[in-house]
Amino acid sequence: MAVPTDAQLIKAQADLWRHSLCYFTPMALRCAVQLGIPTAIHRLGGTASLPDLVTALSLPESKTPYLGRIMRLLVTSGVLSSPEEGIYCLLPLSYLLVEGVLIDGEAHQEAIVLAATSRHYLEAALGLADWFKKDLALPLPSPFEEVHGATILEESMTLLDPESDKLFHEAVAAHDHMGIGTILRECHDLFKGLESLTDCCGGDGTTARAIVQAFPHIKCHVLDLPKVIEKAPPSEAVNYVAGDLFHSIPSAQAVMLKLVLHFWSDEDCVNILSHCKKAIPSREAGGKLIIIDIVVDPSSGEMLETQLLMDVLMLVCTRGRQRDENDWSSIFTKAGFSDYKIVKKLGARGIIEVYP
Repeated sequence: MAVPTDAQLIKAQADLWRHSLCYFTPMALRCAVQLGIPTAIHRLGGTASLPDLVTALSLPESKTPYLGRIMRLLVTSGVLSSPEEGIYCLLPLSYLLVEGVLIDGEAHQEAIVLAATSRHYLEAALGLADWFKKDLALPLPSPFEEVHGATILEESMTLLDPESDKLFHEAVAAHDHMGIGTILRECHDLFKGLESLTDCCGGDGTTARAIVQAFPHIKCHVLDLPKVIEKAPPSEAVNYVAGDLFHSIPSAQAVMLKLVLHFWSDEDCVNILSHCKKAIPSREAGGKLIIIDIVVDPSSGEMLETQLLMDVLMLVCTRGRQRDENDWSSIFTKAGFSDYKIVKKLGARGIIEVYP
């Protein structure tokens, strides 16, 4: 390329600073969550001044100007709004972080922030260059596994750090359950006419219970590991099944995989999908898979960066990946499915029907 102009060099240096320092934005968000700033603003009526926050959070008065600098970054990054100098209001993003406020019964989102900014995640990301240099045996461990000697969400993580393991499971639950209310409203026909459904890796049944509430005639099974099912709340509306989707899936007219497959390699996904195919009837009898997951799409505008960041998260912490439509089509075909349809895109996610 040609030698950059002075103006280009000045902008490039500013961009380099921004890229090198942008990790302070999630650190500021983590600080806000740990201090309880969104909850304090909510309890103060939705609007709060800096002195109000210092008092409500029981912070030393000497920290007021320093808190103001953190608040300024949170406003600039779209976490909070500031209608006038020194006054702060919640935005939809920060509303998700208010303690005790659940939208459509969905999981609280604090755990996502705390997990994504945790020491274990950051140390795994810091090990990326070393991971790339090593000629590791197949199947390749993730950088997380290589750095910590443990697999996220599995027993080895529980043994390594029980508190962090609990946080990571809470983050996955928050990630999984968020949006089911919107899906039920925006994609009503997705469940119309179904008599039965198995929610694979359905956790405590939050999603399944929401489906049954909206469609009382659907018989819902929730499949998850025994350690998850034993902690699920009792429910007459949902049949809990302790098991493993790699071995057997309860038969139903439809099987749902909500934010599951991105944790797994293509080979593992084909295996999972093959078991799903065995669990459902023919397309003529209404058999289908319902997959709710990220569909990477270069035309998705501002959502593309979120999709790509989620893909790098999968690279660092799991053996899975985020997939574009061609990737999804390929694993559907390899698992023996005949067709699929992207029903709707909601934010960074897509809702896909897959037919046997």
